[in-house]
Amino acid sequence: MDEQIKDFMDYLTVEKGSAKNTIMAYERDLKNYLHYLINVESVHSLNDVQRVHIVHFLRFLKEQGKSSKTLARHIASVRAFHQFLLRAKATDQDPSVQIETPRLERSLPNVLSLQEVEILLDAPNTQDHFGIRDKAMLELLYATGIRVSELIGLEIDNIQLTMGFVRCNGNKERIIPIGRAAADAIKHYLEDGRPRFTSAKQQDHALFLNHQGKQLTRQGFWKILKRLAREAGIDKELTPHTLRHSFATHLLENGADLRAVQEMLGHADISTTQIYTHVSKTKLKDVYSKFHPRA
Repeated sequence: MDEQIKDFMDYLTVEKGSAKNTIMAYERDLKNYLHYLINVESVHSLNDVQRVHIVHFLRFLKEQGKSSKTLARHIASVRAFHQFLLRAKATDQDPSVQIETPRLERSLPNVLSLQEVEILLDAPNTQDHFGIRDKAMLELLYATGIRVSELIGLEIDNIQLTMGFVRCNGNKERIIPIGRAAADAIKHYLEDGRPRFTSAKQQDHALFLNHQGKQLTRQGFWKILKRLAREAGIDKELTPHTLRHSFATHLLENGADLRAVQEMLGHADISTTQIYTHVSKTKLKDVYSKFHPRA
């Protein structure tokens, strides 16, 4: 059965053009699935898999404490795999038909307060080029709400300081305005920070560079963020997405139009953006409970 997984991975890579992380997730889920079929259900042929085996597998994952999100991802992996096998005529039936996807629990995103954002943005030591770069990255993230993958993918030409916007080429290309604070930090970085990361022999078009003069990686940014949060004394769980969440929440709290925030975030469905209105309402309830004399 391992051979069928390999064929499916090749299909995702060559024909579907799936991202590397997506393929790795499919492979990990399917190896768990096959291990369960063989060792728990004693099923050694994919043509012998029945709907009940998949139901038992999902129950097994749930008993292990897996979240509904993890269960939904496993179902998607198993369903795509069996559909592939049926199309490739490796099996004569698809046992994943009518398997229901669990309703996802939508957890509220973790956001920083305005004061915490200010503390974090002031954390980089701008006496050296590393701090100048870190300051520019944090200011740009909070000013635009772009994803970290989009941040590190920016090239110099994507920044238009005179016009005051950044062109982001993520899942959906969009133009996002940037405020004066972010524009000043980026200008400082381009003039006094970035040139010290490069040499005459090695030039990279990427906007944000590492100590080798190459494009900064997602993991590199994550390490920088954790260090700055620690130095700033921020105890909240902080991820590269936290500034994106804070950007959206603070805009809506200050009266921004939901459709405008959706456009800036690059959400295809406005229901994804609406979760930030729930965050705002939760904060309003906290304020009411704390300050109303008869709350």
